[in-house]
Order: sequence, then structure tokens, then C-alpha cells
Amino acid sequence: MSPALPDLFVQPLRGILERLPSHAADTLEEIRIRENRPLEIGYAGRHGFVDQDGALTADYRKAYMPGREECRALLERVTNHSLYAVEEELRRGYVTVAGGHRIGLAGRAVLERGAVAHLKDIAGFNVRIARARSGCAAAVLPGILDLKAGTVKHTLIVSPPQQGKTTLLRDLVRSISSGDWNHPAAIRWGGRKVGVVDERSEIAACEAGVPTFDLGPRCDVLDACPKAEGIMMMVRSLSPEVVAVDEIGRPEDADALNEALHAGVRVLATAHATSLADVFARPVLARLAEDCVFGAYVIVSRSGGQVRYRIVAAEDAVREVKARSMPAIRSPAAQLEAQGP
Repeated sequence: MSPALPDLFVQPLRGILERLPSHAADTLEEIRIRENRPLEIGYAGRHGFVDQDGALTADYRKAYMPGREECRALLERVTNHSLYAVEEELRRGYVTVAGGHRIGLAGRAVLERGAVAHLKDIAGFNVRIARARSGCAAAVLPGILDLKAGTVKHTLIVSPPQQGKTTLLRDLVRSISSGDWNHPAAIRWGGRKVGVVDERSEIAACEAGVPTFDLGPRCDVLDACPKAEGIMMMVRSLSPEVVAVDEIGRPEDADALNEALHAGVRVLATAHATSLADVFARPVLARLAEDCVFGAYVIVSRSGGQVRYRIVAAEDAVREVKARSMPAIRSPAAQLEAQGP
């Protein structure tokens, strides 16, 4: 478990989590704490319930059940004893704490004019563990290089939640900023100026404005800044050569990305999608794809603890989606057989 995480929890919950088996603690991905319900963890692409001794069990009836006081103490520490100070985060349903760990919250939504204003009666927490995997971009970066321009292609990284998009994006930023291109044609390129718009404070995990993750020597971060506004601020004032953002999907994101592209800035972005077909089915992403904004797509998937990357050029992505959307063409004989006598 990350060194900063135990400080969030009170006893006995803290002691239980500290006694997790090493194979689970070393690959811990999330901790699900639900008031008066079984304690659950996700690790190495699997999940399990945890008993009062810290042992894993498949039987939820044997799991430890955190009580109200433990959940209240966790909420106090997550919000730094001030719900008002994290009102915007509560409206979005999560809080990011030191180390870049994002804590999803479940409770009762309070509405104002039909929109969620904030949450109350919070009794569920999903602590998502942020980890740096230095070197994971080495297999991907050579496949998204624009060798003629001497930089990266505009690239969209896609996968369902918790597959490793942000981890890959973070290491791509580090590699590009450091000049670790892992390609023989790019040996003399050097690093590029990278601007990170870190709306959820997960890519850089800044503390007092300083990244706690290694993003390389030529990187600037706008922390907790909305993506669309942050992209334009970056372009206007920090002259990045590459801009990196996480989880795009709103119309204003697309507008800002187009503005950055027209300003000569290369873009790395992530989005939730299970496949290229999903990308072309989501209105905002489809608009960007149809405008040929992205030169490459990286599809991230996991099987157990194994992370796989598939790189698809823009033109191949269009052909792949069109081929899968076309109905199968049957032979004339098969069509007559299907029609019957």
C-alpha cells in the first residue's frame, strides 16, 4: 500500500489493511469501504473481500464490515475536516488526495435546479490507488511518433475505467519531456516542452503546485484546472510543444483540442471507451475522429495483471470501424436457403 494511504484510516480498519497479504498489497488497485457492509479490495485485476485479520476471502459473509465511526473519520480526513473546502469535488463525486489517489464517494445527491450540487450522507468510498510505472510507455511511444515532424502524433488513449490509461499517459509525458523516445531515428531529438492540464490531480499528483510523480525535466502542470480552459491557458502562456489531458468527452474539450492543434501543439489525451467502435459512437469523440484530429489511437486492455497496448493509425481505425459496422454479405445460395421455398 502507498505510504501515504494508511494515514487516511483509523483503527481497526487501518490495521486490517496493513495486514493484507503481500501479493495483494503490492498490486493493490482499489479499496472499497461501505458502511456496515463487507470490506473489499481490487488487486492485480482481481477482487476479494477482507476479513478482520487482513486475510482475503471469497465469502463476503466472513469479511470485516467498517462501521459508521470509521467511515465518518475517513470522510473527515479525505476532506481535510472541511466539506465546504471540497464542495466542487463533492459535486463531481470524488476527491483527490495526496499521492494522486482518487476517492470516489457514494451517498445522497443534493440537487439545485435539477443539477447535482453536492453529496451528503456519504457512506461509500472507493479509494483508487495511483501508481507510477516508469518505463511502461517504452513499448508505445515508438508507435506514435511522427518521424517527419520530429515529435509525437496527436494521440487518443482509450480503455474502460481502471485499465491503465492515466498510468500510460503519465509515463508518456515523462518520456517525451526527458527525450526517452526509444527509437533509433529519434536519438538526437532531445526532450519536448510538455504541458499537463491535470483537472483531477491524478497525472502529476501535485502538492502545493509541485508534481510528486516524475514527469520529466521539461514539464509544466496546471493542477485542478478544467481541461478546456487549461488547454487554452497553456497555449497562450506556457508555449508547450505537447499538451496532455486526461478523460476528454465534453464539447468544450473538443473545441479546446482543435484550438491547440491549430496552434501547432501536439495533443495526448485519454477517454473512456472499450473499443474504437465506442470512440466513433460517442458524439464528441466521433466529431474529433471524423475531423481527423488524432493520428493514432492506443487501445489499452488488461487480462489479469497483464496490460496490453494496441496502436492503430487513424486511417486504419476508420477502416476497422466501418468494416465492423457493415452487415455480413451472404452468398446468393445462402440467401435463397434462408428465404426458404
